[in-house]
Amino acid sequence: MKNINKLARQEIVDMVPYQSARRLQAGNGAFASKIWLNANEASGPGIYSINSDCINRYPDFQPNNLIEAYSEYSGVNTDNILATRGADEGIELVIRTFCRAYEDSILICPPTYGMYAISAENHGADVVKVPLIGQQLDLTALEKQIGHVKVVFLCSPGNPTGNLLNKEDIVRVIEMFADSAIVVVDEAYIEFCPQHSAANLLSQYSNLVILRTLSKAFALAGLRCGFTLANTDIITLLSKVIAPYPVPAPIADIATQVLSPSGLEQVKVRVQEITVQRKNIINWLHEQKWCIEVFKSDANFVLFRCTDLLTKELIFNTLSSQGILIRDQSKQLQLENCLRISIGSERELNALKHTLATITQSQAFKEVAE
Repeated sequence: MKNINKLARQEIVDMVPYQSARRLQAGNGAFASKIWLNANEASGPGIYSINSDCINRYPDFQPNNLIEAYSEYSGVNTDNILATRGADEGIELVIRTFCRAYEDSILICPPTYGMYAISAENHGADVVKVPLIGQQLDLTALEKQIGHVKVVFLCSPGNPTGNLLNKEDIVRVIEMFADSAIVVVDEAYIEFCPQHSAANLLSQYSNLVILRTLSKAFALAGLRCGFTLANTDIITLLSKVIAPYPVPAPIADIATQVLSPSGLEQVKVRVQEITVQRKNIINWLHEQKWCIEVFKSDANFVLFRCTDLLTKELIFNTLSSQGILIRDQSKQLQLENCLRISIGSERELNALKHTLATITQSQAFKEVAE
């Protein structure tokens, strides 16, 4: 067949895929050759052992050791936990379970994580947008959508903004949509501010779903292991939709090790180190004349706004040419001329600051500034 697109769904042919950090800038197995500050990963992997005894067998549907370890860590009952291939699979499962294709809609609050909309479009669900106001929820506008959407996605701490949503506002939204929609709170970055988790609300609200991941503070982005937390009725429904063997045995083994007391101690130290480095880079950005806004961050990255488009492009492109990769977020709603830096190691951030100092002292930069 000359044109296979004739057989495909037209919306898939027309769709622009989610531009993940690695899709934009591939590692090709040579990650040591560049400084990766574009995907909110943790720098420096741990060392883990893998039990290969059962590689020839299909893994358990939901490995008991993994679920019990995450239950112990999160304080959530095992019956309320579903292990998934990253938090991204949790997004897919919720949309596929609760949204009828070409009939129902999800709601997002941009600027926010791009996969909510992509997953909805893949499924044939419409996307309703209620933009944030000052990086917080617009409760008045959200209330107008009651009865018009089936799933509401809230991201706290937000990506790419980095700040927490007011918890009382999250509760308001859950209650607002109690009889009409599932409210998903994406807590991919909650380890950097665990006292603000919405997990303690699960027993109160049957329409609440929480997404978690081991990709950020746990330094296991390559493992693709996440968790969906919800009441048992929702977990039962999602379990009907998920793949038959979602968590490979080696992944479950490594994730269980990281969730052990010694592994969690390493996570605690990592979070403390990232918090210190985040404060340092924020203070440094505030001192730069080419930076006119630094967004509040409760995560492992910092979003900042450059003075103008030319300055933003010069900084981004020159860093990239020097092998230092950060993320351009300027296409997102309300984020004109904004760049995002993941909090890497002290060495990586010092290299970034040194390179930026060199850039801003160059003749090319001075000409742009004029």
